[in-house]
Amino acid sequence: MKLHFSCFIVPLKLGQVVVSAAIILPLSAQAQPQPLVQPILPKTPDQTVECEILVIGGGLAGTAAAYEALLAGRTVCLTEITDWLGGQVSSQGTSALDEAKRMRQERFFPRGYNELRRHLYNKYGSLSSGSCWVSVSCFLPSNGHQILQGMLQQAAHQGKGQLKWFPNTVIKDLEYTPDGKQITSAIAIQHRAASGTPPLNTEPLSQIITDAYRYDNSPRLTKQIIHFNPIQTPNSKLQNPSPWYVIEATETGEIIALADLPYRLGLDPISSVNPSSPVKTNDPYCTQGFTYTFAMERTATPQPQPMPSFYPQYAPYFSFETKNHASVERVFTYRRIWSPDYQQRPRSSRSGGVAEIRPGDISMQNWTWGNDYRPGTSMDNLIYTREQLQQRGELASGGWMGGLRTETLQRAEENAIAFYHWLVAGTTDSQLGEGVKKPDLNYRYVSGLGSPMGTVHGLSKYPYIREARRIIGRPSVTFPNGFSINEIDIAKIDYREPIYQQNLTSAQYQTLWKFLAGLEFLKLPSGDINPDQIKQRTRSTIYPDSVGISQYAVDFHPCMQESPPEKPGNIERPGVRQAHGPAYPGEIPLRAMIPQRLDNLLVAGKAIATSTIAAADYRVHSFEWSVGAAAGTTAAFALSEQVMPYELVDHLSRPEPLLEKLQAKLEANNNPTKFPDTSIFNLDWEE
Repeated sequence: MKLHFSCFIVPLKLGQVVVSAAIILPLSAQAQPQPLVQPILPKTPDQTVECEILVIGGGLAGTAAAYEALLAGRTVCLTEITDWLGGQVSSQGTSALDEAKRMRQERFFPRGYNELRRHLYNKYGSLSSGSCWVSVSCFLPSNGHQILQGMLQQAAHQGKGQLKWFPNTVIKDLEYTPDGKQITSAIAIQHRAASGTPPLNTEPLSQIITDAYRYDNSPRLTKQIIHFNPIQTPNSKLQNPSPWYVIEATETGEIIALADLPYRLGLDPISSVNPSSPVKTNDPYCTQGFTYTFAMERTATPQPQPMPSFYPQYAPYFSFETKNHASVERVFTYRRIWSPDYQQRPRSSRSGGVAEIRPGDISMQNWTWGNDYRPGTSMDNLIYTREQLQQRGELASGGWMGGLRTETLQRAEENAIAFYHWLVAGTTDSQLGEGVKKPDLNYRYVSGLGSPMGTVHGLSKYPYIREARRIIGRPSVTFPNGFSINEIDIAKIDYREPIYQQNLTSAQYQTLWKFLAGLEFLKLPSGDINPDQIKQRTRSTIYPDSVGISQYAVDFHPCMQESPPEKPGNIERPGVRQAHGPAYPGEIPLRAMIPQRLDNLLVAGKAIATSTIAAADYRVHSFEWSVGAAAGTTAAFALSEQVMPYELVDHLSRPEPLLEKLQAKLEANNNPTKFPDTSIFNLDWEE
C-alpha cells in the first residue's frame, strides 16, 4: 500500500472541501473559559480536509477507533506522528502482545484485536514469527503496521466508510466555539523529507521532533499545513449536538495538554482509594519509564562491537536484574521476533524453555534495567507538566511543540544503543555485581529502512510510552473531585498488611475498608470498622457505564530516585512498586473517557481517567484496542443519535436508555463491555 505525502484515502476520492482557517487560544485548565483570541497563521493552510471523526494518534487505540468508525460508515481523518499505524505493535517496536492467560484462552478480546491476531496467524502459520517466552505472540513490527493498514482498508470497504490517513502529521493548534465547549477545527502540520535530503526515519526522533512542530519549511523538512474541519451540510450545527467528534489517542495525552484540560501526571497522593502510593502530595515528575526498542540478530561468528562514545555514561545502569535471567541468550529469547523454523527446533533451558537460538534469529529488546529510561525529577522528566509548558510558552497560541523534553529523548536513544553494547560486550552488572556479565560477540545490531524497526538508526520510530497525561473526569455527586479509576478498583492486594494501617490516617484506613467491604458494607454497624470482621471484596469495581474491558497485572517500571537515571548507584524511587502485582479483570467506564469542559472530545489510550497505579494496569495492547473501539463506536453513535457522550452518563443514579443502547451495540459488534458472569453478587473472581 503506497503512502502519499498529503493523505491516503479509502476510497480514493476526496470530495470538494472549502472551509476557512482559524486557530483559538487553548482553554485554561483551572479558570473558567476566557474570551478566545484568533491568532494569525504564518500562511494560508495548504489543504482543508473535512471528516465526521478526527482521530489524533495512530497507535493501537487510534487505529481501533478508526476501525470501528469506518465499519459504522463514517468519514474518518486519522493522524500519526510517525508513518506507521499501530503504536505498540509497530512504531514503538513492542510487538509482543501482553495478554492475560484466561482472556487469551477464551479469545475474549474486541473483534478488531481478534482480527489482528487472526492475520498474524495467517501470515506466520502461528501467532508468532519468533519463539519468545514473554508472550505467545512475538512478531516483526513492520508486519504489525502492514496488517493494521490492510484492516482499515477492509473496514472502510465493508462499512462504506472513508479513511483519510495522514502519516508524519502532528496537531499544532485547536479552534473552539465561543463558549469553549467544542472543538470546531484543528490545525496540523505534515512533513516530508526536503528535496535532496535523506528519507524520513534516518535520524532518531529527538533530532527531528522540534522541526516537525514548526510551521515553516526547513533545510530538512518540507511542510504542509492542514486544516481539519467537520463535514459541512445544510443542517450542520456548531452547538450541541456536535457535527463531528475528536478522539485523543496520542501516546502522551498531547491534546489534553494543548487544550489545557484538567489532568494528572505522575504519582498521586496516598489516599483511601490509592493506598499504595508512596507520596503524600502529587509528584508529576515520577512517571513510568519509557523505552526505545531495537532489534539484534544472532550471528554464526563474533562480530566487531565498537564502543559508542557515550557508553561509559550509561554502563553503570545496566543489569540482568535477577540471577535467573543472567545470560545474553535468555534476554535475547525473551522477545525474539524472528526464528522462522522454530517449531522444528529443540527447546533449551538456556533460552528460557523456548526454541534454541540459531544464527539469523532476531530479537526485539525491551528490558527494565536496560533500554528502559526512567527519569524522575523536574530536571529530566520526559512529559512536561502544565507549569513547565507555561514557562516554555507551549500553551500560548501557536506555541505547542509536542510537550516533550527533547534532551531526555536523546539520552534515552543513547541509553538504548549503549544497552546493546553492554549486552554483547559489557562485563558489569549494577544489581548482581561483578563476575556475572560475560561478553557474547555473536550478534549484530539491526538497522536500515528495511529492518524490523524501519529506521536507518535502528531504534524504534517512537519510544514505547507506559504512562501519559491522564484526564480528570467530570465531577459528580459520587466523584466530587472528578471521576477516576483508582487502585482499589482493580488491585488484588491484601490490605490487611501492616503498611496500610501505618501509612494511612485512621480516617483513610476506615474509608478504605468501607470501599473494600462491597456488599458486606450493608451489614456493618456504625462506628469504626474492624477489618478482621470483613470478607474483603474479591473482584474489581463494576461500572454501570462500562464500554470495554482490560486485564493485566499492575506492572510498574518506576522512575529512578536521582538525576540522571543512569547515575552510578542510583535506585528506583522507594515505595513505587508497593501495588505491583496481580489485578482483577477491569472495566472501562465511559466516564473515564470524557474530559471536563470539551463536549465533543473523547479520550482513548493511556490518557483516560486513571490514577498512576491503575494506569500501570490499563496500558497493554488489548486494553488500548478495547478503549479505542469504545471511542470510535461512541463517536459514531453520538452522531447517529444526535447526543453528546456526557449525556449518556449524566444521570447514572437512574437508568440511561441511550447508554444501554450503546452498550448493546458494542456487544452486538463483539466488543465486550464486561467479562462473563460479571455481577456484584459474584465474588469468585480469583480465576
